[in-house]
Amino acid sequence: MANFNRLNWRWLVWGLAGSGSIFFLAIALLFFQPRWLLSIVSAIAPGAVYFSDTDERIVALTIDDGPDAIATPKILQLLARYRSRATFFLISSRISGNESLVMQAIREGQELGNHLTEDEPSIDLSPEAFEANLLEAEAVLSQFASPRWLRPASGWYNSQIIATAQKHGYRVALGSIFPYDTNIPSVQFAAHHILTNVRPGDIIILHDGGDRGDRTVSVLEIVLPELQRQGYRIVSLSELLPPPAD
Repeated sequence: MANFNRLNWRWLVWGLAGSGSIFFLAIALLFFQPRWLLSIVSAIAPGAVYFSDTDERIVALTIDDGPDAIATPKILQLLARYRSRATFFLISSRISGNESLVMQAIREGQELGNHLTEDEPSIDLSPEAFEANLLEAEAVLSQFASPRWLRPASGWYNSQIIATAQKHGYRVALGSIFPYDTNIPSVQFAAHHILTNVRPGDIIILHDGGDRGDRTVSVLEIVLPELQRQGYRIVSLSELLPPPAD
């Protein structure tokens, strides 16, 4: 019986160690978001861009879920201070009352992207509802600019979403650096995540609105000067990934 118990204990230890290894591997993949993994995802589910394959020290900054009357002006102020550009993926239902902010962003050289009408997972919508939301948001955004980038709400997509986006002349963008700012309310974690993982051609995802927007302001206060110190230019998606030549 003693030998049997020792054998069971040994298997238990090995099992826990193996499970722990898988756990820490999963954590590492989530934190470092390696490009080889994103490339596999892109090959399995094509149609969205995650990064640009370049050696130039250039990164695209994207800000989701605005505009916000409190945070967006502070974000614009920081971008102007550091001569940086971003693509703002706006939710069209949040534009009413914030039109002046959207116009300011355009005047200052920022780019608008389509983030649909509401903050709800695009993947849960029927193809018809998704297309209707895309076009409804476009009708609002087109009063200010002609958005050509789309980011599905919540980041999940399928082939129908890609087909609908392309049908209406959109390119779909996700990203290669996402510091989980929708789930981890820590400025220091987000800034450390970005600065630890940044590489030329990355697409950085941050969020506007409420507490998330306030944190994004604090993150950018840390990240923008440090990226510039490292020789990076912070640009919009269309600067990082210009449309293919005809």
